[in-house]
Amino acid sequence: MFKIAGQFQRLIGLCVRSPGGKINLALFLLITALTLGSVYASVRLVEWTGAFYSAVEKVDAPEVLRQIGIFAVIIALNSARHLLAEYLRKILEIRWRRTLTDIAIDRWTANKAFWHLAQAKTDRIDNPDQRIAEDCRLFVSGLLSETLDLISRVVGLVSFVAILWSLSDFPLSLAFIGIDLEIPHYMVWAAFLYVAVSSGLTHLLGRPLKGLFSEQQHREADFRYAMARWRTSFDEVALSDGEDAEKRIFRARFDALAANWKKLITRELILGGFTYPFNHSVLRIPLFVALPGYLAGHVAFGGLMQLSTAFSQVVTTLSWFIFSYRDLADLVATASRLDSFMESATASAGRETRINHTERGDGVQLDKLSLDTPDGRNLLAIENLKVNAGECVWLRGPSGIGKTTLMKAVAGLWPHGTGEIRRPLEGWMFLPQKPYLPLGTLVEAAAYPSTVECFGEEQVRAALCDVGLEQRLADNGAAGLETPEGLSGGELQRLAIARLLVHAPRWAILDEATSALDAAAEAKLLSLVRHRLPQTALILIAHRAPQMSFDIRAIDLMPTQALAAA
Repeated sequence: MFKIAGQFQRLIGLCVRSPGGKINLALFLLITALTLGSVYASVRLVEWTGAFYSAVEKVDAPEVLRQIGIFAVIIALNSARHLLAEYLRKILEIRWRRTLTDIAIDRWTANKAFWHLAQAKTDRIDNPDQRIAEDCRLFVSGLLSETLDLISRVVGLVSFVAILWSLSDFPLSLAFIGIDLEIPHYMVWAAFLYVAVSSGLTHLLGRPLKGLFSEQQHREADFRYAMARWRTSFDEVALSDGEDAEKRIFRARFDALAANWKKLITRELILGGFTYPFNHSVLRIPLFVALPGYLAGHVAFGGLMQLSTAFSQVVTTLSWFIFSYRDLADLVATASRLDSFMESATASAGRETRINHTERGDGVQLDKLSLDTPDGRNLLAIENLKVNAGECVWLRGPSGIGKTTLMKAVAGLWPHGTGEIRRPLEGWMFLPQKPYLPLGTLVEAAAYPSTVECFGEEQVRAALCDVGLEQRLADNGAAGLETPEGLSGGELQRLAIARLLVHAPRWAILDEATSALDAAAEAKLLSLVRHRLPQTALILIAHRAPQMSFDIRAIDLMPTQALAAA
């Protein structure tokens, strides 16, 4: 219970303490005031019930018509109040959702936390896209709905108990094993006892729902991810005749989803076996409980109906836990997922490493650097390596030695290892073997991660033409490229070279960045880069010799050995 309370406290604190928090708080108070108006309307309806049925009992036609008019006014005003409260609640919902989403994205991207989370490969932080897009929405929506409902019911409980207490001013007389008992205001005690027993039984039957809801969200996200991942690899699957294999994967994911779904609906069936009859009898039980007073002549027919209505309001208010149990279980599961994501993202951003990164302005220096796998297996060791400004270096070595890992270590991503990396902190660009294609146009992709306005559209277009993408620019320059299937592997690498030309960094590491190009195209593009960016230090990581027309220093990478200059 304390753990759940802590999770809610942290998430609510993020919403309240954010910029615009005072406006959101004022909006919440206004919505609360409007919501409490429903309590006043319900109290007026209880009073109206007594007056209306008394008029019916007396066959007082004018008074009946008058009460019908009063009823219409109460309903009209209450409807206007409800609609305004709902409208403002949805405005607050999107404001708080934006706040939580911004914070989640900031934590996910801070200090490359998204990369470290992906490397962790733990179920605790699965499907971060779902946590940000879906859980932020579900948490804010559920929190507002349940909180406002609870506040109105607590305030309403005080009002309705006072009314029920004043109406049930007669005792219930019972004879038990020869002892005469009188229970004053028995309907008040009956309401509390009735709901207490029902709430305890509801919690006992529905307790497993929280875990089942959380697991269902996890398996739904896994199924969506499998489908989305296939969508980005249509060519590879089609060429491999992999349709049957993909179908097996989809069915396995769906079978896991369906298996948990069966557990979930079985538990809901068990819970519903109690809550459904309770929900449909809660408005009739009060009449049965009030009948002894009516049959004993303590109240008239109008008083009976008013007493029944007041008892119903007390029971309904006290039954908030029962009526909302399923939604509360879902909300608690959502809060748990979202809070664990926030905490994991923050922890990953501050991840410790034994590799010491320091700033050096005139070159790159690696000293006694040893890189390991996450499980502690050594990949390579570098005793000493220096790359000067404007120099071209080729790091070569067999596959699996850790060449790409070295690039990640220089970038500050790889935490596993020891040693020292000294380098300039600014002016870097890293080109992996498979470049990232962001959402947007081809021109925007060439300017990534900056915007086209930072360089000028003509400069970006010129760079695309220089690397041989003029036809793609003519075809798709203004069209959205949401997935990379429109570009071949070689074209993607040409796009990365264009990005390098546009940004003109002082330091660049190219990790197999031209491996998809033929020798002539590779030589042309690398010569273009060297000619356009003579001050840029190029560190080429490749297992085969790059095709180029300029001098380059080759260095052999050896597993668990010092670098040997060639």
